[in-house]
Amino acid sequence: MTTGFPPAFRWGVATSAYQIEGAARRDGRGPSIWDTFSAVPGAVASGDTGEVAADHYHRWPEDVELLTGLGVDAYRFSISWPRILPDGRGRIEQRGIDFYRRLADTLLDKGIEPFATLYHWDLPQVLEDLGGWRNRDTARWFAEYATIVQDALGDVVRKWTTLNEPYCSSIVGYGEGRHAPGAREGHGALAAAHHLLLGHGLAVQAMRANSLAGQEFGIVLNQSPAVPVTADPADVAAADRQDCLLRRQFTDPLFGAAYPDELTSMFSAITDFSFRRDGDLAVIGEPLDYLGVNYYYRLHVADAPHREPDPARRTAHDIGVDTTRLPDVPRTGMGWPVEPAGLTTALTDLTARYPTLPPIYLTENGCVYPDSSTFEDNERIAYLRDHLAAAEAAAAAGVDLRGYFCWSLLDNFEWAHGYKHRFGLVHVDYPTQRRTPRASYHWYRSFISAARRSG
Repeated sequence: MTTGFPPAFRWGVATSAYQIEGAARRDGRGPSIWDTFSAVPGAVASGDTGEVAADHYHRWPEDVELLTGLGVDAYRFSISWPRILPDGRGRIEQRGIDFYRRLADTLLDKGIEPFATLYHWDLPQVLEDLGGWRNRDTARWFAEYATIVQDALGDVVRKWTTLNEPYCSSIVGYGEGRHAPGAREGHGALAAAHHLLLGHGLAVQAMRANSLAGQEFGIVLNQSPAVPVTADPADVAAADRQDCLLRRQFTDPLFGAAYPDELTSMFSAITDFSFRRDGDLAVIGEPLDYLGVNYYYRLHVADAPHREPDPARRTAHDIGVDTTRLPDVPRTGMGWPVEPAGLTTALTDLTARYPTLPPIYLTENGCVYPDSSTFEDNERIAYLRDHLAAAEAAAAAGVDLRGYFCWSLLDNFEWAHGYKHRFGLVHVDYPTQRRTPRASYHWYRSFISAARRSG
């Protein structure tokens, strides 16, 4: 068993508001873009929605007991913007504030540190109606929302993540149309990516200006290293384009003070980048206390013709690549390749590329496999064991790794997949909401205990 993590290493699990809370129309919560998107026929598998999800809003004390039994010392959760500000701005819904305060207070009483994410994809629908993340004003509104939450909870929450995976919010949501709000755009998706980063920077500046003791600020990025399927220069170039779109579009302005030149050349036919303004990069590059990294798989990339030959009609994800040619390796129940070495590479590459990179938390890592009737999910245990070994290898190679959060505590609403796939260490029977820990829950508890004894 891997035992090389230091004593101060944080062990946790992660969830997000729309995926587990339910209570979509309770206590003044306003609709989010995911409420709207889920109601579109065919947008989500089986017509599923997050209306009830895992009913965490009502069952949170039981879920905190599961966290306590697991032995974690940190819990990453997200705060629902429309639960705090039903209109996206202005009027504050105190019942929403009170819910998160009860949660955070109880976590602290149990010796579990709250890691709060301010935005995990659930933009208030009223702001989407005003342009959403295409609209530069949304960046400012996000910073205002962030300070409202910090003012209300800053005495009990000290680790603040601004955004979760802005690539998915922008390119998948506004470019591919697979996520809310379901748009397929070029200029708009790239503008959304920029305004998400701008909102992040404005929020960090505003929250830091509050001068509350012990506050730390970070962002969470998904990191899927792109590797060419062959040594052919065309495939190598395609992998570089994919890496630029998914990773460097975000890491370069955050930690390198510039957008990659390749990004501009890739999309010059569909946008003039007029949404970028003088001074934006300085805001986006506001120094951070940590970076959260989400890792699930590597992308194997081949060169391919553009899906839309007319440049004026291309969307922001059409970069002439094919990511369907997977290697002959084990795959999860979602078809994702299982390659723990990709995690080590993702972390070491970041450290080598950006000298000013802050400490890293591995904020999501997990898998889906078909359930057995006994919940003896040996494949999930193997996945976690091998990825924890890969994380330890990265730390041994010099990565300043401070913690690991398994995705996820509970089975949940898995976005466009609905309830088909189950990531939880804890099985949720949705008709009854009964929680049953899987074997992986007990394995992770034992792993944490052993790591602490040896640290």
